[in-house]
Amino acid sequence: MLRGKKAVIFDMDGSLVDSMWIWPEVDRIYMEKYGLKQPADFHKAIEGKSYTETAQYFVDTFHDLHRSVDQVKEEWKEMTMELYSTKVLPKPGAVDFLKAMRQKGVLLGIATSNDRVLAEAALKAQGIFGYFDSVRTSCEVAAGKPAPDVYLKVAEDLSVSPSSCLVFEDVPNGILAGKNAGMEVCAVDDAFSRPDEQEKKRLADYFIHDFYEIRDNTYERCGQNGK
Repeated sequence: MLRGKKAVIFDMDGSLVDSMWIWPEVDRIYMEKYGLKQPADFHKAIEGKSYTETAQYFVDTFHDLHRSVDQVKEEWKEMTMELYSTKVLPKPGAVDFLKAMRQKGVLLGIATSNDRVLAEAALKAQGIFGYFDSVRTSCEVAAGKPAPDVYLKVAEDLSVSPSSCLVFEDVPNGILAGKNAGMEVCAVDDAFSRPDEQEKKRLADYFIHDFYEIRDNTYERCGQNGK
């Protein structure tokens, strides 16, 4: 999996840290506050979108919301900052994997759809922010996932070719973003996206339940080419 790789780039939520559990409750509370009804395709509609794009989706979809994009973003930040600072933990084996990569001289990056302030709060709270040579959000590029923009931006920061990068992602649109960037992708198991597991395996090159599987060489080779 890591042969020939000069950089490893992580999606953050659900891939590097266990945080996806936060958002269904935030959505429920927020929608109740403003009397909004969740569309049937809600989760698929926002999958992979940047923090800003998701706020724009709320403004465009819920005509009774009467809030600006910036107001929506700030309200979400107020609702989640303490959780990201105190309750979000790394995925099993993730910290050991980061240490091993640094020891091998592999460059590390973050390509998250989340807000930068929340991302930095989570990484700093766990003492892992300093491992990363580049931290980018989809709000800093032209389009969110499945567009490749944020992954290409991190590769540019690291001065490495996309083909030399390995991506870790937990949702189908994120996996597609890495593949669209010309990178190999390892799908990561997460409770939130478990219903999409077969699709994740179909799209990705590899699949892991936790980062210890990489150390033990027990990860699954998957994808259409059986890599």
